[in-house]
Amino acid sequence: MERQSTYTATATIDEQGIVTSWSEGAQRLLGYDSPTVVGRPAAVLLAADGSAARRIATGNARWNGTVPLWHRDGRLLELGVLAHRRTSDTGVTDWLVVSAVTARTQPPRGEPLEEWTFLQSPFPLAIFDGDLRLVRANRRMEHALALPEAAMRGLRLPHIAPGAASEEAARSMRLALDSGRPQVCPARLGPDLGRGAVFTPLKDAGGRVRAVCLSTQSPTQETAARQRPSRESSRVGMAADQARAAQELGEVTVPRLADAVTVDLLDSPLGPGEEPAPLPGPVVLRRAALRVVPNGEGPAYGTGVGGAVVCPSDSPPAQCLAAGRPLLYDTTDAIVAEWVAVDPGAAWLRASGAHSLLAVPLLTQGSTLGVALFGRRPGRERFGPEDLRLAQEFTAKAAAGIQQARAYSRSRTTTMALQQSLLPHTLPDQAALEIATRYLPAATRAGVGGDWFDVIPLSGARVALVVGDVVGHGIRASATMGRLRTAVRTLADVDLPADELLTHLDDLVLRLAADEGSADPSAETAGGIGTTCLYAVYDPVSRRCTLARAGHPPPAVVTPDGAVRFLDVPAGPPLGLGGLPFEAIETELPEGSLLALYTDGLFEAREHDIDEALDKMFAALGRPASSLDAVCDHVLTALLTHRPDDDIALLVARTRVLHEDRVVAWELADDPEDVSRARRLACDQLSAWGLAEASFPTELMVSELVTNAIRYGRPPIQLRLIHQDSTLICEVYDCSTTTPHMRRARIFDEGGRGLLLVAQLAHRWGTRHDRIGKTVWAEQSLTAP
Repeated sequence: MERQSTYTATATIDEQGIVTSWSEGAQRLLGYDSPTVVGRPAAVLLAADGSAARRIATGNARWNGTVPLWHRDGRLLELGVLAHRRTSDTGVTDWLVVSAVTARTQPPRGEPLEEWTFLQSPFPLAIFDGDLRLVRANRRMEHALALPEAAMRGLRLPHIAPGAASEEAARSMRLALDSGRPQVCPARLGPDLGRGAVFTPLKDAGGRVRAVCLSTQSPTQETAARQRPSRESSRVGMAADQARAAQELGEVTVPRLADAVTVDLLDSPLGPGEEPAPLPGPVVLRRAALRVVPNGEGPAYGTGVGGAVVCPSDSPPAQCLAAGRPLLYDTTDAIVAEWVAVDPGAAWLRASGAHSLLAVPLLTQGSTLGVALFGRRPGRERFGPEDLRLAQEFTAKAAAGIQQARAYSRSRTTTMALQQSLLPHTLPDQAALEIATRYLPAATRAGVGGDWFDVIPLSGARVALVVGDVVGHGIRASATMGRLRTAVRTLADVDLPADELLTHLDDLVLRLAADEGSADPSAETAGGIGTTCLYAVYDPVSRRCTLARAGHPPPAVVTPDGAVRFLDVPAGPPLGLGGLPFEAIETELPEGSLLALYTDGLFEAREHDIDEALDKMFAALGRPASSLDAVCDHVLTALLTHRPDDDIALLVARTRVLHEDRVVAWELADDPEDVSRARRLACDQLSAWGLAEASFPTELMVSELVTNAIRYGRPPIQLRLIHQDSTLICEVYDCSTTTPHMRRARIFDEGGRGLLLVAQLAHRWGTRHDRIGKTVWAEQSLTAP
């Protein structure tokens, strides 16, 4: 749990100097709550003439220094702040201002020699405490980040260098603290830092992890390291999949350590104390890598990579796995000769002409993953102690890489399965929109994200379209996505207006964040805070579309004449900030208009900037296409040249219209005698539509709904029938806000059975509330049950 003496205050300020967000830390620091500050000029907080604010605004991309600010109680505070200039995908620019508040005393400096070593190291070094806040940074790190230690002290890495790389690095740092084992993050944290940051846990005398050290290289050091063959061993264990990790072991050790090497893996790793198989049964392995130096006759591979290798219980691989330690053999030993004679998987050893064999188990975290076999030909010395030490070092790195790749693969598979189960498998039947969708998962090690889309049929032939993007990656993001998608469907089912729906969704994210934050205070994105969402409802009768968005990119529309533009939907804050309003707009879409909803991963390609990406998307949307699937393909082909770094959800819809010959409405008098007229009008209209067989149930439903509106509602009262393909919809509107409820009538009750009758006759029914009044609707399926 975060110490009470240290916290971070954050705020965002737009280009006009207006405060747009205010964190709990900022409220704790200066005493002002969010409603008091948000929407006001930031200059009102300054205790000077505004020169500090001007220094920030005229900076390039970052500014740090001391700013005098007024506390709510009148005190003057001199605060060190760090401000980052940010530009969103939509071109909106603002400033993220952060300040670390700490009462923690600085850790004691070490002996002079140790202090000089830390400060003057040629490698960038930084130390973060148990709350992931920076406490020390050496001169090389200060130079690489272009910030003094004093400006960074007390801040977490995502606040020092905002971006996806820092978020990924923070997760690796947390894992190093929790596990007590070093972690490697392949992301580049800044232009003056190399790839592959290493996080080393720092332990006290009792073995308790107290801090973590971040170390990396400068780009020039990184280049030089790649050019030194003696450092090739660092490649081992860095691959993204287990096959590649095993192959790297062969690439690094042949011919440096051996003339031939194989890596054979168990399908299921063995835990501590487990034997590979009950003796005398064989051990079944799978060959992951085989590398042999040609001896003039060409390499001999024996059993191919990927194939099964069945090792007898008395063979060197099986004995090595059972012993759990390296074993050294001469190929003239009887055990080796017998194994080579009977096992096709050992053909490589005979073909390579090796005279010395070294078997090393692949061990990591108490588990046995498999075995690596190294062979040397005559002309080289037999394996000795130094070779054994080097082989163990290499195999330990390879085992860690294989284990990490397996864990990543399992996590990604689980996350993909979870996400696929939550996304719609088929689009629902509806006639208002023609729809095509695409979903592309990210190709990064961060894992699958929480992007989602949905198509929800509503009453009155309307359809809701939803596209959202949950912050983060992995199982947590997918689980949060499932919660939010279920919530949207529930809220849409009660026909909430678009802006109110997002408000309820915002409250849900706040509750999820509170629940998850209490369980894991380090999870700064707990519950999906920062999630974006776009919600749209299209009505094919009125041809109008209502839209609202929560920090999500605006939708694009292509009119029937080929013009492409963004719909001017107010941005709204991302979900989870709380206390800020959402605004909906309504626009008319001509028949045949094309509506494109998407997530921001579509514009995160590395080869082009945002303006170029927008131009390409507009050109792809406006390009003639034979189908909406072709439109999706045009967009993705134009914007993507490789697997995306972030998830992409794309939903394209073409509007249809229910013309006047399919919709009819009548105004009714507030008189029980007008119920018979309503029944007659409905029956006559069904005859005109050729639906006479539906007259009887429709007549009963019209009678009950109109009677309820006259008896319990308020005028004006309207009856509307909608014929949509194989569906007939009956709607009755009145000005009362009272919601009808179905109840169980007793034997001698004269009423109370109307809605029960409607529920039995209709495929589905419900009530939706308008700005004024309500509509009770019942939908019949005209197809045979």
